[in-house]
Amino acid sequence: MTAMSEATETPTATPKSKPKAAAAPTPSASIFEMPKFEMPRFEMPKMEVPAAFREIAEKGIAQAKENYEKMKSVAEDATDTLEDTYASASKGASGYGLKVIEHARANTEATFDLMSALMTAKSYAEVVELSSGFMRKQFDVLTAQGKDLAEHAQKVATETAEPIKGSFTSALKKAA
Repeated sequence: MTAMSEATETPTATPKSKPKAAAAPTPSASIFEMPKFEMPRFEMPKMEVPAAFREIAEKGIAQAKENYEKMKSVAEDATDTLEDTYASASKGASGYGLKVIEHARANTEATFDLMSALMTAKSYAEVVELSSGFMRKQFDVLTAQGKDLAEHAQKVATETAEPIKGSFTSALKKAA
């Protein structure tokens, strides 16, 4: 037999595992351990709660539940009002922005018309006449536009504040 065949014929031996020794407590672990002691048990003495106290407690609980329901209802109404108010304010602000754009477009067109007229002017006197006429007209237009924007802003503010006033009044009535 050859050495190679002997190696294949011999069964392989499994090494025996050594049992692991229990880990010794480290000095730092014992420092941070809580002392072991038992808490004394206190038992409440059995005593009968007088019916009057029980009745007062039940009335208090019932009143607390009732107040909670009222406040929950008021909070839900306030949330709905705020949502409506926000939608109204958003709509009003977008309308206001559209009005500003409309006025700016009208002013820009008027300015371009003036520039076209100034390009065709034959004399300095005609330039002065066109410019002063434009300025008078634009002053009136800008005054009207400012008034229009102020009225729109007032309308939006009123429409936005009205639901809040109504909600506040109804909330006070519900809470009372």
